Order: sequence, then C-alpha cells, then structure tokens
Amino acid sequence: MTDPDWTKGLDNDRLVWMFTQMTRIREFEERVKRTFTDHPGVIRGHTHLADGAEASIVGSLTAAKPGDQYLATYRCHGYPLALGTDPRAMMAEIYGKTTGLCKGYGGSMHLADPERGFIGTSGIVAQNIPQATGAAYAAQIRGAGQVVLCFFGDGASKQGAFHESLNIASLWKLPIVFVMENNNYNVVTRTDQEDANAAAGEPLSVKAAAFSMPGVTVDGGDPLAVYGEVRSAVARARSGAGPTLVESKVYRLSAHGNIIAPPGVPLHFPEHEAVEVFGDAEEYEAAKLGDPVPRFRGTLVTGGVLSAQDADGVAEAARTEMQEAVTFGLDSPFPPPETALDYAYA
Repeated sequence: MTDPDWTKGLDNDRLVWMFTQMTRIREFEERVKRTFTDHPGVIRGHTHLADGAEASIVGSLTAAKPGDQYLATYRCHGYPLALGTDPRAMMAEIYGKTTGLCKGYGGSMHLADPERGFIGTSGIVAQNIPQATGAAYAAQIRGAGQVVLCFFGDGASKQGAFHESLNIASLWKLPIVFVMENNNYNVVTRTDQEDANAAAGEPLSVKAAAFSMPGVTVDGGDPLAVYGEVRSAVARARSGAGPTLVESKVYRLSAHGNIIAPPGVPLHFPEHEAVEVFGDAEEYEAAKLGDPVPRFRGTLVTGGVLSAQDADGVAEAARTEMQEAVTFGLDSPFPPPETALDYAYA
C-alpha cells in the first residue's frame, strides 16, 4: 500500500469486520440462489440478490452509529445481515416459515428488524424513500442525533417519490443520507441507453443539484471509498446541515431476479442480462474481475491486515454459518392456513 491513509482511519479489527460482513452477505446470497436448484419449490415468488453490492452495503453501514435507522428496497438481504440480524431467521423468512424474521409474512422483499434500526423494505420501487424521509423528520423532532440511511437503486431516481422526498429533505434539512446503488441495469435495460427507459443524468448524482444538496459518485466496489463518502454525508446530516445524495456505482453479478415459471416448471435464476439480453458475455466477464469481495480480500492481505490463511478461515466460517441457516429454514414449519389473515387490519 502506497497511500498511508488507505484505511480511512479504521483499525484492523474494523477492517476485518467489514471483510467478514461482505463475505457473509455473499455466502448468504449464494445459498438463496442455490435453493432454487437444490430445493425446488421452497422459495415462492420473487427474490432479488445483492451480490456485487457487498462493498457498498458494508461501507455505508460502517459509517453509521448505534441508534441510526435504515430503510432499503427489495434487494435487501445484506443490510440486516451486516447489522446483526440472525441469518437463520432471515433464511426462514425467505422460505416463508413461521420461524422467519417476520414470521413468514414478508418473504424476501419485506424484511424488517426494528430492534437493530432496520425499519423495513418494500417491493415497490422508491416507496422506501418517502418513508425514510418521514423517519428522518421524526428523528429531527426527537433531537437525539439520529441519522437515517436510505438505500435504493438507480431506477428509483425516475420516480416522483424520489424527487418529492429529496426536495422536502433539503428544505427542512433533515438528517438523512440517500444512497443510490447504481447497478448499471434497470431490470433488463442498461442505465446508459439513450431512450425513454434510461435514467437521465450522468453521473446520476447530478440530480442532487436540483434540490440544493451535495451529490457525489463513488466506486461502490471499494468499501473504504464508500465509507469515506458516506461518513462525510452522515456527519453533515448529524450536524443539522441536511441531506446528501451518494451514488454508489456497483455491478449486479446475478440476474435482476428469479423467473416465475409456468406451473410444473421450477422457479430459477436466468443468466445475467448482459449475456441473456444483450449477448455481451465480455462485459459480464470483465465485471466479475472487479468482484468486490476478492478485491477487498486482496487489499487487506496486501496491506498486512489479514493473512491469506485467516481470510480463508473467514470464508469457511461464512459457508458453515449459512449452511446452518439453510438447514434451519428447511426444517422449520410453514404457517398453518388459519393464520393467513393474522396481522391484516383492513
């Protein structure tokens, strides 16, 4: 390492924690994906993975403090996992079991763990942004120094909820950081396509200017770079100066989501859109070379923070932990039919 400040002021324990969480998230997502082939029919409905975004997730959360709050979109497994949520309860939730984080009522796209500040997620694009803005307003009223981190994808920047929320957050100087994880694709449409489906603006962080707030773009494959930008944004929000838009550029390594197949055909994950839709295997292979997990592993090993043997131990522990989560989920019961209307208020 030639940069003396490459650790961004983080000690070795914290750096190893970051690598551990990234590894755990990747292994969890791999296990979810493998469930479709190893245990057909166990996962029902849509599931979206965040492999490729681990550095962005962990780098952002490292900048927060106990008591802060978080909302995310439907590609949401990594956030509660890094915040300390039990992966067994998460896997059971994705499997629709009674032992799940939300007793099987939420599934993959609707995880919540309020005890850890993870208020929840939504399957509706951009819906969490006004909710997070409301949470930030409540935090401002409480006056306890809380900050809200709101995570969403690049596609959400085309929704009215995005513009309305950033506008009011800026006007009222709310303690919120908007983290846009730009994964290069709006489902199967590339973000740089010059047509009606593309999200205008390059980089997308320029949208912040319309709302008189800072906008920054960061390499979302580098957890330390993400941490540095989000740390500054969190400090600004906590000081009462208002929100920031952070565009974290990542590359989603799996397809947008699983395919809902006709009756009798198991649900499955297709190939990545770069390959299946655009026939561009070269783009996809190049993206995999920038995989943030082995990339950060190399950074820590080269920097003398972690030995290669210890890094392998982290990976092995994650595999064991997530296999236990799968086993727990599979062995857990489905909720009985008579509970279908529990917690329905209207």
